Amino acid sequence: MHAIIVGKDKSLSWAKVPEPCVRENEILVEVHATALNRADLLQREGKYPPPPGWPEWMGLEVAGKVIQAPENCRWKTGDEVCALLGGGGYAERVAVPADMALPVPKGLSMLEAAAIPEAFATSYLNLCVEGGMKAGDTVFIQAGASGLGMAAIQLAKTMGAKVITSVGSEDKVQFVRQLGADVIINRKVQEIASVLAKHPVDIAMDCVAGSQLGPCLKTMARGGRWIVIASLGGTQGEIDMGDFFRRGIKLIGSTLRSRSSEMKAEILAGLEKQLWPSFSSGKIKVLIHRTLPITSAEEAHSILQHQENLGKVVLTINKG
Repeated sequence: MHAIIVGKDKSLSWAKVPEPCVRENEILVEVHATALNRADLLQREGKYPPPPGWPEWMGLEVAGKVIQAPENCRWKTGDEVCALLGGGGYAERVAVPADMALPVPKGLSMLEAAAIPEAFATSYLNLCVEGGMKAGDTVFIQAGASGLGMAAIQLAKTMGAKVITSVGSEDKVQFVRQLGADVIINRKVQEIASVLAKHPVDIAMDCVAGSQLGPCLKTMARGGRWIVIASLGGTQGEIDMGDFFRRGIKLIGSTLRSRSSEMKAEILAGLEKQLWPSFSSGKIKVLIHRTLPITSAEEAHSILQHQENLGKVVLTINKG
């Protein structure tokens, strides 16, 4: 089969690779679409290797058809599924633990379904599991116009939270407003901490960290949970520990990829129960910025690198 391989010069090519090795309790999926995530860019640079047992090529989420399944399994040949992966989605086929796949929501295309697992599972893990989000909470979501931001805003609004988000341009302001964001910070013209001071948050999902982290922590509501999922703004920052202790703030580091397959399966089960009806009804929308063929992975990566996307970027594999 073929997959996207990273060359020594970091270039991407569609090349022959070994067929997946299907283990016990795994299904084999013929990939129709795979969605991009910022983690793919890090993996390409050699900074975010896949967990043991997963392919070396990129791709954290796919949609496709089951072409092999074990007996006494939820799935059968021909079922349309979307799946969360530890890696290997940029390929014609991928082997997946059976409980890390979900049915394509009724009414959604393969393209839309491919853009669900990683973004919505990450949002659910951090806002619901780590953050304990409940109706009435005020939630801050960095980079609201990204694929992850698109998912997190809609999840939070569906569960009755007030959403504050940050973006970097006026067109992104309009985009997140349509998603239901209540307070929108244009970080190019506003200071994030100053705005948050007027709207103390209970939960934050932060992909930036860096020097902004300390000032923002000072604005949190008592007992707030600030969850750092990436450090795009840098790995160094200063925290006023006295204030931090007095107000009982919780600072949490969290990644989805490093979790066990068992925990990922629990997260996906929670997603299916709580959100699948909302996908099918159109209450939650999967917004795709652009779709490209898998052989244009270089161009797709450039969109994320330059932060051009409003929602998800998806790669398709021609089944003709």
